[in-house]
Amino acid sequence: MRIEDYALIGDMQTAALVGRDGSIDWLCLPRFDSAACFAALLDEPRAGRWLLAPADGAARCERRYRPDTLVLESTWQADGGCVRVLDFMPPRGEAPDVVRIVEGVHGRVEMRTELALRFDYGRVVPWTRYDGGELAAVAGPDSAWLDAPVPLDSHAGTATAGFAVAAGDRLPFVLTWQQSWLPRPARVDAFIALDDTESAWTGWLRDCAYRGDRYGEAVRRSLLTLKALTYAPTGGMVAAPTTSLPEQIGGGRNWDYRYSWLRDAAFTLRTLLASGYEDEARAWRDWLLRAVAGDPADLQIMYTLDGSRRIPEWRADWLRGYEGSRPVRIGNAAYAQVQLDVYGEVLDCLYQGRMAGLCHDDDAWELQRNLMDYLEGHWRDPDQSLWEIRGPKRQFTHSKVLAWAAADRMVRTVEAGRHGGPADRWKALREEIHREVCEHGYDADRGTFTQFYGSRGVDAALLLIPRIGFLPPGDERVAGTVEVVRRELSRDGLVLRHRHDLDNLDELTGGEGTFLACSFWLADALAMLGRRDEARELFERLLELRNDVGLLAEEYDTALRRQVGNFPQAYSHLAVINTAAALEMRPMTALETAQANDR
Repeated sequence: MRIEDYALIGDMQTAALVGRDGSIDWLCLPRFDSAACFAALLDEPRAGRWLLAPADGAARCERRYRPDTLVLESTWQADGGCVRVLDFMPPRGEAPDVVRIVEGVHGRVEMRTELALRFDYGRVVPWTRYDGGELAAVAGPDSAWLDAPVPLDSHAGTATAGFAVAAGDRLPFVLTWQQSWLPRPARVDAFIALDDTESAWTGWLRDCAYRGDRYGEAVRRSLLTLKALTYAPTGGMVAAPTTSLPEQIGGGRNWDYRYSWLRDAAFTLRTLLASGYEDEARAWRDWLLRAVAGDPADLQIMYTLDGSRRIPEWRADWLRGYEGSRPVRIGNAAYAQVQLDVYGEVLDCLYQGRMAGLCHDDDAWELQRNLMDYLEGHWRDPDQSLWEIRGPKRQFTHSKVLAWAAADRMVRTVEAGRHGGPADRWKALREEIHREVCEHGYDADRGTFTQFYGSRGVDAALLLIPRIGFLPPGDERVAGTVEVVRRELSRDGLVLRHRHDLDNLDELTGGEGTFLACSFWLADALAMLGRRDEARELFERLLELRNDVGLLAEEYDTALRRQVGNFPQAYSHLAVINTAAALEMRPMTALETAQANDR
């Protein structure tokens, strides 16, 4: 199946992907970044899966989420009748459960189920036995139980069953995971759990402050997706629940995204606050403060969901990868990269939170001052940019713009009377960075800012310059940059992050698709320039790229016309919400927003 053939279910501690064919091919265990339960990767023949579908392979499936929930409803039309399967994960805050309820709609349908549990990325086949009428499986630290309403045949770690469903039947299947040294968790009543799960999602979404009509459905679905990617115990959010789904089919740019990036912090906080979710914004802010506490020289670009710092990267060489896309990477070595823009992202995030009333404590301000002190001495250092380029360090323009934003937000905090600090010194630094970027990061002959000082290329992150407040949208340098980015990075109207074939950026093989978040950024920039019809046209085209249940991956391959990259991607869904808001009201730059907040 294609990546867009999957839907997401989750309980804010774990997540699973449900395929259009009725299979669950990927289930993360608690904390997201631990070993997979069913499969190491979608499309892995040796890894596990849980199939629950009509025995008639020609049955047609239509699916949807129940309104304003993460309860997936798949309706199958088969010879002899119609059957519906409900898939969800009840957020009970204990051991994770996958609940699948089969409902007979009309006629009589022959069904089949096949459960192949595989732990440790497909490498471990657990020992299975029957225990109290349930199928129990155990291997090392992992155990699982399948509570099924039909008898199962179990052989070599795979349990199968055939059964019939008639109109009015409701058959519940519940799979529960737990650490193997702990007792079996309390059993879940599938039907009560269904009502509780629906109520939990619809109740959460009732607090949404977004009032736009035209894009309301897209915004609500994106908010639910972001909530599902949040790890409730800590408030952290994963970039995506998967690893190594390729940026180009058959290529080697395959990364593990089951971690929290500081870069997402400012976007996430702004989105949550604007959408009315102050509790979630506060939890995310608190996760951020815990994660970055310590020596500012040790600030990382990313952390695990519990704030751990070590994320060693290794390769699961026994796996062939999605459609042959090797290597399959577990962990992410980019955590050790130098990316100076994260200092600006963190300080901007904490500034926004403070102005919204989320943060008044002196300890947080002391942390900010320490981060700013470090940045003052290191903003001229080369780095590897927000795109985590695995090549030589450069003087990336976007990194310098975020250093400017760091100084700007610190000045504004002091001028707003929130805390004390050397505002005059930071003002001078802000002006110095601005002069340098405009002198060395801008190509006057081409009329554009460049990816790094002296570069021949451009970078889609330059589209954020007016949003950050570095220059106003009406500045001719902003308009010129937007045009050059659009001309040089566009593929069929969508936007690449940058071009790998310029400036010898890295030595990795393979290319990538257009980056969906960057394409939304182009729509934002066009709206800021007053070209709202063009912005709306691009935005609505991007919405059409969502799959049938409203989900987006990281990228889109315009040649193959399919989604690529890890799925679903938080960055893409954050961009949906932000661009929808920008198009349903007069867009404001970050600078205008900061000034309004300061007042």
